[in-house]
Amino acid sequence: LEALSDSLMGLSTDEVSIKIILKSVGMVSQNDINLASTSKAVIVAFNVTSSVNAKKLSRSLGVEIRHYSIIYKAIEDIKLALEGLLRPDIVETPIGKAEVRNKFKIPKIGIIAGSFVTEGKVIKDSLLRLIREDESIYEGKLTSLKRFKEDVTEVNNGYECGIGIDGFYDFMDKDIIEVYELIEVKRKLK
Repeated sequence: LEALSDSLMGLSTDEVSIKIILKSVGMVSQNDINLASTSKAVIVAFNVTSSVNAKKLSRSLGVEIRHYSIIYKAIEDIKLALEGLLRPDIVETPIGKAEVRNKFKIPKIGIIAGSFVTEGKVIKDSLLRLIREDESIYEGKLTSLKRFKEDVTEVNNGYECGIGIDGFYDFMDKDIIEVYELIEVKRKLK
């Protein structure tokens, strides 16, 4: 009992923690279910069973009982549950780059940048950053993407395209448009 509870308490961090409300030996009882229900807790049963009445009560109150017979399985399962509570890291992943070569006025759209895709690809509705002389001057969203007057969803490396940016019209030759996406990465407990 102490080995399991100490191992589970060792999983706690500043962001997520385990609180042990009751440690006892013997079969899971209705009293255990009632305590777990009022505390919004999960019951971890190690090498014990639950009484028939406790099982019925747990179903009606929505209390989860987790039965284990191997200590490392219990620890790994609880660790995975805690990792699910961690906020994911947001990672910026580059998609592509385009260089502005000209600017055009398009009726009903406004000013678009005549560009050449130099790396990766450019995808409509992606997040972007406009770089001028190695300095980021605008961040926004790629709202219009054209190739030979046709609306397209993406343009690959080595091709020309017209890029419209939400709220930005002051394009200059040699501006670099970096297109990226933000990806959530699940965090792990150490």
